[in-house]
Amino acid sequence: MDTATVERFEANRTRLASLAYRLLGSAADAEDAVQDAFLRWQAADRQRIETPEAWLTTVVTRLALDRLRSATTRHERAAGAWLPEPLLDGDPMLGPADTVEQRESVTLAVLRLLERLTPVQRAVYVLREAFSHSHAEIARILDISESASQQHALRARRHVAAARGAAAVDHASARRIVEAFVDAAASGRTERLVALLTHDATAVTDGAGGTATTLIEISAPERIAAALRAGFRPTPAKRRLVGGSPAVHACVVNGSPAVVVAFDDRVVGVLVLGVRGGLVATVDGIASPARLGRLTAQWRRHEHPDPLIAQW
Repeated sequence: MDTATVERFEANRTRLASLAYRLLGSAADAEDAVQDAFLRWQAADRQRIETPEAWLTTVVTRLALDRLRSATTRHERAAGAWLPEPLLDGDPMLGPADTVEQRESVTLAVLRLLERLTPVQRAVYVLREAFSHSHAEIARILDISESASQQHALRARRHVAAARGAAAVDHASARRIVEAFVDAAASGRTERLVALLTHDATAVTDGAGGTATTLIEISAPERIAAALRAGFRPTPAKRRLVGGSPAVHACVVNGSPAVVVAFDDRVVGVLVLGVRGGLVATVDGIASPARLGRLTAQWRRHEHPDPLIAQW
């Protein structure tokens, strides 16, 4: 393959990866889908491809749909142990973030809701909301009618509406939100945490060290606050689990304020806070090393502000 052909693909790689990530919720699976697309690009009769960008978008979308429909994927996700893979702010896989719709489409709350859609509904939503494709373009990509694309988009938007409305968060505001949250959790006073949560707040976690075989889901502010209070209480057993006394940082993950717990240069846990109306509406706790691999790699590449807690 000549250099120009490789460069043409590489010019699209970041966009394709961010598309695949939104469709699959997994950075590792997204990278695999993009690599498979590269192999198809390599083998294709490129002289017959009028618009490479459109061709590549179609190939990556269909590869992602094949993964979502596979028996293995359906079993893994139906087993109740699936969470999106979190990404640190600045990761190119997060893709376009110019519009409200683009920013919302990559939040963990929206990614979890997209999981409940059919693969085609999910693809229509992502292509339309995050990448601004017309229904005519989506119809060609998915081999459906324009009217079907419009119906899928309407159903998907209705389903995702509950997670929309989150404001854009910069690092300064994220630090303020996370600092208040950590202070309340570390105080041992449940009422302080309850005051920071919406009345319909929900939390989900993969357990200490990410070892839970099924996700732990908690609803009601009082129960969430009690679980968080217990989780933030340092113990020798918790320190042994991570290898020592980690630092607690305030960061932005998937466009939302997040508590990042790191030991040395390794991220051992993340709490992503979905904020609505100035209060925390969703809490996603992720500690599985498999889910934190890419975030840890990004973490190691950058400097970070002083931690909220230097040694927890």
